Amino acid sequence: MGKRVLITGGAGFIGSHLADHLLSRGHQVRALDNLSPQVHDSSFQRPSYLNDEVELVIGDVRDPDVLRRALRGVDVVYHFAALVGVGQSMYEMARYTDVNNLGTAMLLECILERPVERLIVASSMSVYGEGLYRRRDGSVLAGHERSLEQLRASDWELRDEAGEALEPLPTPESKATSLSSVYALSKYDQERMCMLVGRAYNIPTVAMRFFNTYGPRQALSNPYTGVLAIFASRVLNNKRPLVNEDGFQKRDLVCVHDVAEACALALEVPEAAGKIFNVGSGQAYTIREVAARVAKAIDKPQLQPEITQKYRVGDIRHCFPDISLAREVLGYEPSYSLDRGLLDLAIWLDGKIAVDRVESARAELDRRGLSL
Repeated sequence: MGKRVLITGGAGFIGSHLADHLLSRGHQVRALDNLSPQVHDSSFQRPSYLNDEVELVIGDVRDPDVLRRALRGVDVVYHFAALVGVGQSMYEMARYTDVNNLGTAMLLECILERPVERLIVASSMSVYGEGLYRRRDGSVLAGHERSLEQLRASDWELRDEAGEALEPLPTPESKATSLSSVYALSKYDQERMCMLVGRAYNIPTVAMRFFNTYGPRQALSNPYTGVLAIFASRVLNNKRPLVNEDGFQKRDLVCVHDVAEACALALEVPEAAGKIFNVGSGQAYTIREVAARVAKAIDKPQLQPEITQKYRVGDIRHCFPDISLAREVLGYEPSYSLDRGLLDLAIWLDGKIAVDRVESARAELDRRGLSL
C-alpha cells in the first residue's frame, strides 16, 4: 500500500527525482521547499520539472507552522532541505548553521508531535573529510589534513611519516568522520540529530551519505553546486572548466537517477532502519578527467580543463565510497555509467542558459584568504 511521503527540499535537484521514483511506486508525495533563488531563480514559481502529482508547500523548514502543515497526514519523511557548498559555508557560517542545524531540529520537534513510520535524512560524503588510504607496507589508515606548508609547495598528495605518498582506497561507512568545513559540520549534525532522535523515540531512521551527484535539473547558475554542474556552466559559456590543485584528486560521480533509487529502497527495505549508507557509483575518476569528459559530452572537446594549482580551504584530496553495504542491505546496484549519465545530462543541457558565476565565487574566496 502506498505511503504519504513528505520530502523537505523536494522541489530541488535530488528531491524532485526522488518524487518521480516514489510516485511511480504508488506513493503520494508532498514537497516542502523555500524555492531559494540561489538554487532556482528569483520568481518563486513552481519549477516546471516538478511532477504535477507532487503537492508543493512553499515555506521555510525553520518555521514550525509551515512544518506542521507539511507534516499533516504524512507517513514518511525524507529530509533533504539544506544549504550546500563547502566554500560558501566558510564565510556564511551563521546562515548554514541556522538553515541546516536549526531547520533539522525544528523538523524533528514537529515530527515528535506526530511520529512517522520512517525518517530518511540526506547526509554527505563531506563528513568523511579525507578518505581511507594505504601505506606502501599494506597497512590502512584514515586520511589526514595536509599542512599549509605542504599545500603552499603544491605538494598535493597525502604522505606518511616517511614522506611516502599514500594510496587512496574506497571509504566505508565505518571510517571515522573528519569535518573540514562548516558545511561538513552541519551535514554531520543533520545526520546525527536525526539518528539519535530516531533511536530515542523509536522512529526508524536511515542516513544516506551522498557522493558527488549529477544529472538533469541541477542548478547551473549556482557556483557552489555539484562539480559537474559547475563544469557544465563553464563549458556552456565557452569557458574552460577550472580545476583546483593538479586535477588528479579522485571522486565518485553518481547519477541522480541512481541516488533516487537508493533513497526509494531505504524506505522499502525494513533492514535499512538504523543504518548509514554510502550512495555512489562505486567508481573513482580524477577531476581533470571528469572536466574533459563534460566538455566532450557537450560537444566542445576543445575546452580542456584549466589546472589552477590552487587549493580551496575545506577541500580534500581523495574520497570515493565503498558501496558494499548498500548493495548488501538495500539491494542497491548503480545502473548509470558515467558515459550514460553524461549523455543524459548533455541531452538535458541542450538549449539551456547558464549564468557563469564561478570566477566571482573564486574571487570572493581569494578576498577572504580561503584559497592558496
